[in-house]
Order: sequence, then structure tokens, then C-alpha cells
Amino acid sequence: MNAIDTSSPGPVALVEPPVPLGRWVAMRELGRDALATLEKIWRSHGDVVMLHVGPRSAKLGLMAFSSPEAAAQIFGGSTWRSFDKNDSAYRELRRWIGEGLLSAQGEEWTRQKRFVQPVFTKGAVDGYTDLMVAEIADVLETLPTSASGDEADIDLGDTMMALTLRVVVRALFGESGDDAVPVVRRSFPPMADTIIQRGLSPIKEPMTWPTPRNRRGLRARADLWEVCEQLITERRASGDYERGDLLGRLIAARDNGEALSDTEIRDQVLVFMLAGHETTSTALTFALHLLGRHTDIQDAVRAEVAEVIGDRTPTAADAANLTLTNAVLKEAMRLYPSAPMIGRVATEDTTVAGAPVRRGMAVVVSVRNIQRHPDLWPDPLRFDPSRFLGGAEKERHRYAWMPFGGGPRACIGQYFSMTEAVLVLAMLLREHSVTALADTDHLPVTATITQAPVEPVRVRLHRL
Repeated sequence: MNAIDTSSPGPVALVEPPVPLGRWVAMRELGRDALATLEKIWRSHGDVVMLHVGPRSAKLGLMAFSSPEAAAQIFGGSTWRSFDKNDSAYRELRRWIGEGLLSAQGEEWTRQKRFVQPVFTKGAVDGYTDLMVAEIADVLETLPTSASGDEADIDLGDTMMALTLRVVVRALFGESGDDAVPVVRRSFPPMADTIIQRGLSPIKEPMTWPTPRNRRGLRARADLWEVCEQLITERRASGDYERGDLLGRLIAARDNGEALSDTEIRDQVLVFMLAGHETTSTALTFALHLLGRHTDIQDAVRAEVAEVIGDRTPTAADAANLTLTNAVLKEAMRLYPSAPMIGRVATEDTTVAGAPVRRGMAVVVSVRNIQRHPDLWPDPLRFDPSRFLGGAEKERHRYAWMPFGGGPRACIGQYFSMTEAVLVLAMLLREHSVTALADTDHLPVTATITQAPVEPVRVRLHRL
């Protein structure tokens, strides 16, 4: 069977989407639990729905799409430029982490991508593998053990967050970034909380109001900006741009003789720190929980690691050759995508999935709904890594699996993230067995900047 065509469909009769919730109910429910609300209205009203939010005079609303065909139109093909990142969430991101590649638009985004793309090519990322492996090994050595030295319970979220943060900070700054780790761990959570609360709220108080959330967020932003700016200043003063880390490469990058300013470099660094540790850590948290529930699959992964790597130090080639390990990670990210919903704003009157979308209208693609859609995934709530083995991916719509987004603005660091996560799974399972302490595959989640578990995800590690 050939790959499914994802080009734009031909002319169709336009159909106004259903409006399942009243204005104030929609505002309340989205603010309370956006993921659950989008899932509920999808299951009861279909793949295209309209939500009006707040007072009628504000004219606030959004269209929610839960089909890969809609995602293809919004993110890819010849129509992606009909949508930009000017919704409330991205405006807040720009306020807090600047105009980096994640939030930049138009020609500025095109310009930045020319600078940043070479930093994340396959060859460049493969060059970071030794660094990743060293940091992973250091963290694994510090994992707690019980009094017998054989097993202990850990909080996966905290452990994976600490690990991925160490990897991304070392990749960004080299050894000079060690002092940044505690600042990032302390500052990112309150800043992320401020971003998401303000981004989802249709009515925002001025940042100058000294509310507890505003004060925490501003203090955290100041600390993050300060540590990044200090490291950039010190590196420029040293003149040493050849260490092979991301910061040196960004300082040395040129596009027709033009260089990035210190502010532009700071904004890129903040994006990489955010996207490079939270998304990967949550993917690993859910993957290890699921493996702790499915010990037969865990044993098969361990056997694959023994066959491909054995006792030697892993390489970038090994990460690519761990077929089942990659499939496990992809399946975990299908069930629990780090970016469960992605928003855009229409820049012109257009149509998506047969529904009229007017200029200035906010749209959201529910990645989580698409990746659990029964028309795309048989028995969609079942953990089944075989969905990503034996060429099965080629049989599905290109946008049926999109935890890194899609189209020209897909996450530029996805190869970095996948390589790191596969190496973590391989190295951890080579030395430990994992037993999940929760008795369900389906953990309650919430959407901050990324999808995260509501409660700590605890597992028991047994040293082999």
C-alpha cells in the first residue's frame, strides 16, 4: 500500500462546525482542564468544533481540529503560511522567553532558521552523543538504592527532569554551564506556570500588578535571563567558540556575514533549554512507566540493547539501530505527546477540513486526540510499540503521529531529543529493571507548557 496522500483536498461544501459549549462554560472548562475539554467535545461532536469564549463583546473564540487532514492543512503543504503564531499562548511565550525560533514569525523566523539549522543537523547532533552518554552515566550512578543495595523507589518525573536538564545545559554551554543547572531547575516551573495561566486566560491583568503569580514569574524570568546573558558575555570575552557546544556554534554562526546579537542568542538558548529538557523528560517518564507496566516488552528492549550494544559505550549509530527501543518511545509519545495541542491564528480567510476559517480566528490542533483517534489507531488506548515496526508508519497519514509538530515549523531539535531519549532507555534498562507502582497505563495529565502527569510517577528500580 502506498503512503496516504496528505495534499490539500479538492473543493468541498463548507459546513459550519458545531458549537457545543456556551461562552462562559467554554472559558471555565478550558481554564480548568483544556485537554479534557478538547477530548470531551471531540468524542461527542466530532473532529471539527467551534468554541466561543468569554463575553460576546470580546469576540474571542477558537476552532478545534482533531484530524490529520486538518493538521496537514494548518502545518504543512502549500497552506501553512495561512496561519501564524500570534495566538494568546505564543504572545505570552514571546513576553517570557523572547523572539527565538519557537515563537518568531515571518521573515524573522526564516532568518533565524538559517542560523540555527546547522546546529541541529544529524551530523551535529551525532557529535553530542559522547556528551549525552557521559551525562546519562553520571546520573545513573547517583540513582538511589535501598538498604540492600538492590532496589529503590524513585519519582520518574524528578529524575528524568534532572537528567535531561543536565544533558541540555552541557550541550548548550559545555562545562561552564554547571552553575546554570540549579537556576534553571528553580526558575522554569514558576515561569512556565505564569505563561500557561496567562496564555489560556481570555482576560489578563497587567504584568505591573503585583500579584503573587506575576511576581514569581518576573523574578524567575530575571534569573534565567541573567544566567544566560552572563554565560554569553563570558564566552564572547574568551573568544573561544570552538568547544563544540551549542553556544559557541551560535556565536560563530554567520549568514552572509551577519551574526546573531547577544539578545538573539539568549532567546535561542532559552528555547533550547525549555524544549530540550521538559519535552524529553516527560516522554521518558511516560515511556518508563509504560515499560514498568509491560515487563514482556521491557525484557525485549533489554535483549535488543544487549544484542546491539552489549557492555560497551553506546554511540549515535547504536541509537539509530535500536529499532524496538525507538518504537517504544514513539508509542509512549503517541499516547502522551509532550505538545498535546498546538495553536495558530488564521492570517486570511480559508477553509480547513471543509469548515470556513476566517481571518484572525484562533485554531487549535489537538495532537492528543489525533494520536488516540480510533479511525487511525486500532484499539487506540492500548500500549503497542509494534505500531512503529515493520514499515507500519508508511501506511499511516503523515500527520497521524506528530508529537514534534509538523511541516516547516516542526521542532528543529527532534533528532536531538529522540537520540537522547533512546540512549537513556538503553543505558538505564541495561542496568535496571523497572516496575511501575501505579496500577494503570493511563495516568491523569495536565497541560502546562508541555503535557505532564498530575501526580508523581513512581517506579521501583531493581539493579541487575
